Amino acid sequence: MQILKVISLLLDYPTEQLVVGRDELAQAISSSREISPEQRNALHELLKLICDNDLMDGQEHYGALFGRGRSLSLLLFEHVHGESRDRGQAMVDMMAQYEEAGFAIGIKELPDYIPLYLEFLSTREDLEAREGLADVSHLLTLLATRLDERESAYASCFRALLQIAGVEPQEAMAGMREQVAAEVRDDSLEALDKIWEEEAVDFLQAEQQDRCPSQTTLPGKTREEVPVPLHWVDFKHEGPAAAPVQEVRNV
Repeated sequence: MQILKVISLLLDYPTEQLVVGRDELAQAISSSREISPEQRNALHELLKLICDNDLMDGQEHYGALFGRGRSLSLLLFEHVHGESRDRGQAMVDMMAQYEEAGFAIGIKELPDYIPLYLEFLSTREDLEAREGLADVSHLLTLLATRLDERESAYASCFRALLQIAGVEPQEAMAGMREQVAAEVRDDSLEALDKIWEEEAVDFLQAEQQDRCPSQTTLPGKTREEVPVPLHWVDFKHEGPAAAPVQEVRNV
């Protein structure tokens, strides 16, 4: 499904490559019949916004929008599992799904990175791609609503994805607005400092656990979840989100 490739590029870190391919991307949006004229116009506006403005300014805006805090993280499992052990297993399962389909990741990127997931779905049959989006429609709705609350043009990508998944965007987002309106923004410097304080590592405890791995669970006591170290996405990378076996970046 070609439109998923386009949305993947629009949601990825802005690069000169995207600007150079503007006409080709615009044509792909115009020819898409999976989304409504309204959604096509919104994607055209986002493409225009990215390409008409200074690229470095666009990159800075992108990093500030998606790279600060967790509420707009482009990592799917960040919104589901946070830092729990379950997140690691979910990513292993997702990677296995990619490998089974012959979809190889050519750069260091977490498998639940949304632009990468969209590239994968773009290589599948239409029904499978729609089902893949439907499986995460709640998260797509949440991100669409949060971006819409911030009046971000990037909300258009998630509205289009919801439509492809068979979900009416405005109805779904209407049911999420009250929750999102009550949320406290987590992208301010004060909020980021608080997160770092809450996640301070107890190095003594970690060293003791390394020395005595057999004592992590004592008889009669519930085993505690140990946070799994995360690889945070570097939004300053250049180039596409992934290089699968198929030349999926060509639209």
